[in-house]
Amino acid sequence: MKTDQPLNALGSWWQAVLAGFARTDAPAIPTAVLLGILAAAIVLSVPRATWRWFGLYVTFVHELGHAFAALMTGRYVHGLKIGLDHSGQLVSSGRRGFSAVWSGFWGYPAPAVVGVALVWSVSAGWAGAAMSIGALVLLVALVFLRNFTGIVVALLSAAVAQALVMFASPAAVSWVVLALGIALGVGSVRDWFKVAAVHTRRRNQLAGSDAFILARTTGIPALLWLAGFALAITAAALVSGYLLWGLAGR
Repeated sequence: MKTDQPLNALGSWWQAVLAGFARTDAPAIPTAVLLGILAAAIVLSVPRATWRWFGLYVTFVHELGHAFAALMTGRYVHGLKIGLDHSGQLVSSGRRGFSAVWSGFWGYPAPAVVGVALVWSVSAGWAGAAMSIGALVLLVALVFLRNFTGIVVALLSAAVAQALVMFASPAAVSWVVLALGIALGVGSVRDWFKVAAVHTRRRNQLAGSDAFILARTTGIPALLWLAGFALAITAAALVSGYLLWGLAGR
């Protein structure tokens, strides 16, 4: 009897993950609730006390952006690391040229892109699917992590995602997904200003800048790479704002 319990729990979890892929009607979010979600997202991503921890998750998404872009172009991902100072490192190998540049670009925009995808999932009735996919991605990402901090961040993120998949109501999942999407967008903007400051005031840290690495690889000035990051992040923010306006109007 006891030996069946882990299998039953695993079966229940898998059924909950699959159930998340059922499309639901886009929620009608009252204005007061939407304002509360916006406040929660800001609290996560703006104050230094909460950013110290939520910023680790944003860094995790940043590095997963590099990893996904690398895999898209046939590169081999050896592993990634996350530091408590919000630094990150992805090690991949493959052909030089486009694949390396493509992988190098999709770090800073990644949280904004994931954020707009999450906001869209709520507006389209796919918040449950977004949470189920996120829960699976976070578990798979454990394979690539190569340091203690990264493993802890991934495990905690995965645990929260699994708990929401298993126990939260569809409405609660929608609210959490929406808050997370907004917070990731804000976090992406915050990180962009951080890397821009590296190029203007903290030039002793240039070696760790994606824009600097891309400039050294391609010969294209770092300023243009920073502008490219900003363009992608701004586009995601505009789309998120449009979707939020639509949710508020329902």
